Amino acid sequence: MTDIIEIPPALLPRDGRFGSGPSKVTDAQVDALVASQPGVLGTSHRQAPVKNLVRDIRAMLGELYALPAGYEVMLGNGGSTMFWDAAAFSLVRERAQHCAFGEFGSKFAKATDAAPHLGASSIRTVAPGGAVLPEAEPGIDVYAWPHNETSTGVCVPVVRPEGIGEALTVVDATSAAGGVEVDIAQADVYYFAPQKSFAADGGLWFAIVSPAAIARIDEIAASGRWIPESLSLKVALDNSRAEQTLNTPAVATLVLMRAQLEWMLAGGGLPFTAARSRASSDLLYDWAARTGWTETFVTDPGLRSPVVATIDLHQSVDSAELRRHLRAQGVVDIDPYRKLGRNQIRVGVYPAVDPEDVSRLVQSMDYLVERLLT
Repeated sequence: MTDIIEIPPALLPRDGRFGSGPSKVTDAQVDALVASQPGVLGTSHRQAPVKNLVRDIRAMLGELYALPAGYEVMLGNGGSTMFWDAAAFSLVRERAQHCAFGEFGSKFAKATDAAPHLGASSIRTVAPGGAVLPEAEPGIDVYAWPHNETSTGVCVPVVRPEGIGEALTVVDATSAAGGVEVDIAQADVYYFAPQKSFAADGGLWFAIVSPAAIARIDEIAASGRWIPESLSLKVALDNSRAEQTLNTPAVATLVLMRAQLEWMLAGGGLPFTAARSRASSDLLYDWAARTGWTETFVTDPGLRSPVVATIDLHQSVDSAELRRHLRAQGVVDIDPYRKLGRNQIRVGVYPAVDPEDVSRLVQSMDYLVERLLT
């Protein structure tokens, strides 16, 4: 390996964290975490300080999404992976349809398809970089798809399919929530984890649920189906209404998330955060279009994610070598998704990321490649 090519400080991002999750945590959030010591950190999650923290987050998410009447905010222990299993127990009556156009959609599909108490799932697939949307199908009572596929950088609409009757729409918003606008009334369940747009750590899931989803949760809980307590959405719903979780939550994550929500709402809410992410991703897509050694992985402009940009590199530019030089100088986590196996970069541009730093990232990569190719 060659020596590190030094990038001029004027070109380097001031903050070089561009991970697709966990994502950049801001100084203001760290300050909030310090300020929570000793009043919140290290105290019981069954007592007012932590319960008030949970209450604040639920209320702020309700404000961020301007929740329709009857919608509620739930939370529970574990991340999106835990929610997939919980949904298989507590949301699907008999069969689910899944749209799988990346890793997250595929994993949820596997969870319901393998569940012994459910019928075989209907799984609609497409090659990575493309997208497929749900369609009405007899016998389906849950339609599930990702709003934004973190692994590929594909973003699709959240629109209730025509002709699905009383079936539920269950949308994975893990990398979309907080950074992409949505008509929340189109989703019965819009679930996510806090380590992306909300700039916190993992270990929890959140879900915005409609009256129909709440009714389904109650129905299945009363049906006699065996459900592990830790995977019961009825248990999670009851605890959420009491401003708590079944088990001790990651309290520091809650502190970080509340601080980020305060910033989001103070800036103007979801229109503000979505515009900020879009400004950053547009910088990357425009750069890829005009640069000779790059090509946007998602070829359909209408499907390109505003929060996770995936860019293919020409074979003459080794992604691993480019990233090695960047990482040595504090620019980190623009690695491609490992299972895609492509010579590319994947850049997380959630709202906490400063668009000016994205501009500097582009300049830094141009500077490096000019020298790597000579």
